[in-house]
Formats: sequence, C-alpha cells, structure tokens
Amino acid sequence: MAAKSAASSSVAESAASEDAGLRPTRRPDGKKWRIGYVDSGDYSEYPRTLRAIVQGLAQLGWLSTIEIPPYLDSAELWQFLVTHTRSEYLEFVADAWWQPSHADPQQRPAVRRAIAERLAKQADLDLILAMGTWAGQDMAALQAPVPTIVASTSDAVAAKIIRSVEDSGLDNLHARVEPQRYQRQIRLFHDIYPFKRLGIVYEDSPEGRLYGGVDAVHEIAREAGFSVIACHTPSNGVPQSEATRGVLDCYRRLAPNIDAAYVTVHRGVTPTSIRAVAEILSHAAVPSFSMLGSGQVQQGILLSVAEADASYVGRFYARTIAHILNGAKPRSLNQVWIDPSKLAINLQTARLIGFDPPVEALFAADELFSHDTPGTPRVDLQ
Repeated sequence: MAAKSAASSSVAESAASEDAGLRPTRRPDGKKWRIGYVDSGDYSEYPRTLRAIVQGLAQLGWLSTIEIPPYLDSAELWQFLVTHTRSEYLEFVADAWWQPSHADPQQRPAVRRAIAERLAKQADLDLILAMGTWAGQDMAALQAPVPTIVASTSDAVAAKIIRSVEDSGLDNLHARVEPQRYQRQIRLFHDIYPFKRLGIVYEDSPEGRLYGGVDAVHEIAREAGFSVIACHTPSNGVPQSEATRGVLDCYRRLAPNIDAAYVTVHRGVTPTSIRAVAEILSHAAVPSFSMLGSGQVQQGILLSVAEADASYVGRFYARTIAHILNGAKPRSLNQVWIDPSKLAINLQTARLIGFDPPVEALFAADELFSHDTPGTPRVDLQ
C-alpha cells in the first residue's frame, strides 16, 4: 500500500510540474514576452501552422481565443495577430516579421543580416518562430541568438537545421521532427493499392528533394519493388504562376505513364491548384496520395493521413513555447512528434477512378469525403 501511495504521489508531482511548465507567465521584469517571425517564402502551410500555434496558445491560456479570417497569407496573418490578439502575456511584434521572396532566393542573406542586426542592436525579442527549411537553416546559421522554434519543415535533420532527432545542437534552437514520416505514408499507400509505377513531382535541387521526400520514396521503392517515375519542375526562384503551371504540366505528362501518384510538397501545389492536380489524376484513373494531409483529400486527392484539424501539431508547438517562456532551454525539450495514425479517403474520387477501397481501409478511415467542398477556388486546367 505504501509503495502504491508513493507511486501515485510521484505521478501527481510529475503532472503538477508539467502544468507549472505550461502556466502563462510574464517576463521577470513584468512585461509581455515579445515574439518575432521569419518564414521561407510565400507558402500556404506557414500561415496554417502559425494559426494552429496561436490556437494552441489560446487553449493553454496565454491569449484570448480569436476568430482568424481564412485565406490570409503569412504577412496578413501576422498583422492580424499584432492588432487583434488580446493577451496579458504575449505580444506579436509588428515590425519583427521577415520573409525572402521565393521568386528571388538571393534575398536570404539580406534577411539574415536584418534579423542579426535587430537582435544585436535592439535586443527586444524573446522568441522567434521560424517557418520552413530556409528560415530554420538561416536561424541555425545565426546560432539562434534568442529561443527559436523551427516549424513546418520537411526534414530538419537532413536539412542540417538540427544535429539529430534527439539534439538540436544549439541551446536556443528547437525543431519538430517526425522520423520515418514519409516512409510510413508510402508504405500505407502501397498496402492499400499495390502500385508498380509511382509518379512524383519535385524540384531537382537539394531543397526540392527534401520537400518531396525523395529519399524516402526511393527507400520504400527498393523495399517494395516498385519503380519511381519523376518529373522535375522549379519551385523556388520563379513566380508563383510559373511554379503552378510547371506542376500541372508535370502531372499531365506523368498521368499516362504511372499507376499511382504521391503528391509531394511543392510551391506550385497550393490550396487553389490542388483541385486541378486531383482532376488531372482522376481523369487518368490514377490513385493518388497526399504527402501534406487530408485537406488535399477533401479537394479530390484519393488518400492521405487524416488530420481532423491542425490542433495536434499546434498544441505541440504551443506547449514547447510555454515551456521555454517558463524557463526551459529549447535544446532540452523533446523534438519528436508523431502524427496521429489516421486515414482519409475521398470516396467520390474512388468512384471516379474505379477504385474499390479495401474493407480494412474503410474501417480504418477516420475521415471520409464523398462530395466536393463548396466554395473552393478552382484553377483552370488549361
């Protein structure tokens, strides 16, 4: 009985310690914590992740819940947070927002210099949110002078943002990692539909291969015995319209020559163009799997890992931020977060391409979509 009582006491103490590490608090001088932001360019996942982080912080009590308008880009969202956030603890700093243009990657050094100068001369930021691979690499190159949370990266270890899954390598740096994420997705896709020729689209550059999970695709191809048919098209260094046009052209060229498609992360795959990608593949009766998640399944891609919302990852980042502002070193915090194992299926797409999902997949599905989403913007297939 004494042992059981001691164990219960230990669990209670651990829970109390965890709660204390998440509790909203001001800076030691009584002022609000000042937060800055840098991302890697105009990409829809960055505001989506930022929105989820804000919602996670609201759930923890660090700020009041606010209704954020849809379809804001990261600059618009940041300014909305600056003017609409109600918090006794946090301040989103209006002029602490940086972004290089994807159409001009040569802007990155200037952005790094601007951040370094701000931190050295004004020293007025307590934490920086860095979205995407470029932003993470740049903050790591600056040795993360203030606590830095790197979010929305494909592979922070392969991108050399952090040293390893277990250790960021810098006291002020933290980046979420999800080991074997893309390998699990491709295995799941192949289990449900045993394809022989898998098509993928990516920019043939180190960054493009990271975003596209190319190494993971080839690893599972060797393991499962299927071939990979790739189409290369620019993602960075070109206007958005050109990136989108290149993606659509690639899927048109691939569709007659593949029996499945892994829709990878690419700047040309946007919330508006994904419908066109899905239609190209459906017209060719090609089953598809979205790397990004069930939001694209809702728009017509056949399968993906389900995500009822982005709250899971938002809570992970929010808890990490809370621990840091309560005194924890970013490097000391767990970086591993595994996406909840769920499945999303678009039943309308399955009917269009003549695919009968296995009963086991239907039973395992957490999200089933059977019709188009009203009001979704469309892209002309021509």
